[in-house]
Amino acid sequence: MRLNVAGRHGGGLLLLAAVPPTVEMAALVGLGFFAAQPLAPQATAVWPYDSYHDLRWLLVYHNSWATFALGLVAAVVGRGVLTAWLTALAWPEEQPRPPMRWLVLRNLEVAAVAILIISPWAAISVAFSAVALSWYLFASVVPMILMAPFLQRAGVVQRWWKGLPSIELLGWSLLNFAVLTAASAVIVTVPGWSRIMVAGLAGAVNGLLWRRTVTAAVRNQRRVRWARVPVAPIAIVLTMVAAVGAPPLLGLSSATTGAWTPPLTRHPLPERVPYAVIVLAGFESSWDGRPAVDPRVQRFSYAGLDPSGRPLPYGPEHTHRSLDSSAALLDAQVDALHEQTGRQVALAGESEGALVIRTYLDKLPGGPVAAAMLFSPLIWPGRAYYPPPRHEGWGVVAGWELRGIAAVTNLFKEVDTEPDEPFIRSVIVEAPFYRNRILCPVPGVRMIAFLPLVGAAEAPPGEYTQIPVVEVPALHGGLLDRSDVYDQAIAFLSGEPVDQPLGIYEVLQRLSAAWQAPPLVLDVNPLWSTGREGDPALTGRICEAR
Repeated sequence: MRLNVAGRHGGGLLLLAAVPPTVEMAALVGLGFFAAQPLAPQATAVWPYDSYHDLRWLLVYHNSWATFALGLVAAVVGRGVLTAWLTALAWPEEQPRPPMRWLVLRNLEVAAVAILIISPWAAISVAFSAVALSWYLFASVVPMILMAPFLQRAGVVQRWWKGLPSIELLGWSLLNFAVLTAASAVIVTVPGWSRIMVAGLAGAVNGLLWRRTVTAAVRNQRRVRWARVPVAPIAIVLTMVAAVGAPPLLGLSSATTGAWTPPLTRHPLPERVPYAVIVLAGFESSWDGRPAVDPRVQRFSYAGLDPSGRPLPYGPEHTHRSLDSSAALLDAQVDALHEQTGRQVALAGESEGALVIRTYLDKLPGGPVAAAMLFSPLIWPGRAYYPPPRHEGWGVVAGWELRGIAAVTNLFKEVDTEPDEPFIRSVIVEAPFYRNRILCPVPGVRMIAFLPLVGAAEAPPGEYTQIPVVEVPALHGGLLDRSDVYDQAIAFLSGEPVDQPLGIYEVLQRLSAAWQAPPLVLDVNPLWSTGREGDPALTGRICEAR
């Protein structure tokens, strides 16, 4: 595929495509908004990446229904007019071009349709920003790739909804996705103001791709396959149905859901381990009360202790409690185990369990805990906000979209999961701490994090840890079930140095930056602005005070 720009309007097309990303990047650099800078090249991307760019900004940065409505109108009108001009400049000279009025009206329609189609996925992207689970990021991006060839025809041809798009359109749309991904990685790698030049160059490449996609769409209308079949509406409906079906499937992806018996509970601890150990499972896990093989090891109970100090069995619904509440239960269990064994305590927590450990270490310091292992911890959670029901505030519409999706998906689940349940709400409310200090050292406690490689997609560009890490080629959750990770955990508990960073982690971290929602700046939200934490979204650094 050749990216040539022919015709009288080639220079104008490249200039028009380059200016919006350049202006957006200049504003972000000037504001020092580091984490949002990878989004700038998408300002003139081909459909639907351009609308996905607009909607993520809008869903995060509105603080009332009225401001959302005004922003939505501005996004539809601005996007429709801009893409109409891009389409006109990209039109192949050998083909008659429709009147400009028709192109503007058609692209306004496409902008409105694209917003409607993309909205559930953009809302899921906001959910990802709140809880930092890579599954939600992947689920929100894949539909963009699937829908791109259909929507790229929409602003160009009359009956765009009928027939299959050409393989050429698919190829150009995939190339634009790759360009945007690579541009974001370069942007977070190069210094300061040079990012503006990179954004402008990426915008110019967008112009080249507008030329190719418009040309392909115009030429494809003469030889469309399945020309009488409304393929696009079928694909759109299936995509939107998938927005409802994705969350339950994603919930099944965590290896700590349901009954969980990691090797730490199945095998006796070696004598060289000086600690008693509490193992904390993740979200929607359960435990039948069966004790670990070694009396020095206990499962943490999200239901608390019985009158004799033994952890109670619990079900998935117990894991929905707030992190402060779980940390208080952990405090009681730590004291009880310390009293029973006379040993210092080590904690090993997976996913939500890792957050409970970090909350405990911050809110209840000075106890008998001397070591902590965080498995699949959430990286930079609390990047987005939405207010409780019956309140307005930042992200109010995104919150209601997530509630609507949850209401449908809960019809197919045994235990309901709500966007406002105490666990998720506690992450959102205490976002300054969780965004800044998950992987920060705690005085007097030996710490290590075991990070799944896919979790690199969870981490925005910038610093992500100041404690030793072991980076494992794996998915989120289930690390404690792996024998190689178990051996490294035992080595850490025995006092041996364990540190295994992988160079590819930071590469994947940078490549995913383009597809994350922009974080809500801490100072913008009154709930967060009075805290003492620094904001990694601005600086790219963690573990800093305001």
